[in-house]
Amino acid sequence: MNHKKVIVALDGNNFIKIKNIVVKCKSEAFAFKIGYEFFFNYGIEGYKKIKKICPNIFLDLKLHDIPNSVRQGIKAIDKLKPLLTTVHISGGDEMMRASLQDRKYTKILGVSILTSLNEDQTKKYYNKIKIETLVKSFVKNAEKLKLDGVVCSPKEVKIIRNLVSKKFLIVTPGIRMQGINKDKDDQKRTMSAKNAIDLGANYLVIGRPITKSANPLKALKEINDTI
Repeated sequence: MNHKKVIVALDGNNFIKIKNIVVKCKSEAFAFKIGYEFFFNYGIEGYKKIKKICPNIFLDLKLHDIPNSVRQGIKAIDKLKPLLTTVHISGGDEMMRASLQDRKYTKILGVSILTSLNEDQTKKYYNKIKIETLVKSFVKNAEKLKLDGVVCSPKEVKIIRNLVSKKFLIVTPGIRMQGINKDKDDQKRTMSAKNAIDLGANYLVIGRPITKSANPLKALKEINDTI
C-alpha cells in the first residue's frame, strides 16, 4: 500500500483504449479496478495483461452466493493475486466467514449499500428508510467478522470511520468532479475526491471522470492535486 489514493475503474469494451489508459496512468494511480464489464469481455487473459503493466489490481466481482460457492470463488480469485476483491455483506455471516478461509494474498472488502441506491430503494428492498442505519449495521458486522474493509458511498465515510479501527479500509466510489452531467449519472450518493479523503476514505474508485476524459493522465493528476 502506498500514498496514492485513486483506484482507476477500467470501464468500457475497447481493450486497446483501456490498456493505453493503464500505461499512461500507472504512475499516478494506486491501482486499477477490473469489474464485470472488463472481466466478462476479456477474462483472465485480459486481467493478466493489465496486471503485467500494473500489479496493483482491485478485482471487483462482488461475490454473493452460498458460503461454499463464495469460498471456492475467493480461492480461485486469490490465485490471480489482486490486492483487493469484494463480497456483498448482505450475503450473511457464514458467507463472509467462508470468504476468508482460503485467501492468502487478497484483501476482502465488504460491499455495503450500492451507491446507485437511494432511500426509496433501501426502504423497498431492505425495509429501512435511513441508509445510514443500514450501512452502520452492515459495517459493524463486516469488521466483527474480520473482513479487511468496506466499499461504501462517500456519504457514509465519516460515519464508518468513527465506527471502525484505523486499519479497516474504506474504499469509496461515487466520486464526481465538476462538469459531470448528473442526469446521465447512475451514482446517487456522490462527493468530491478531497471531501471523501478528508472524511476518512483510504482509497477512491474513479472511472468515467478519468477514463472518459480527453486526457486521462491530466485528469488523474488534477484529482491527485486536490487531495
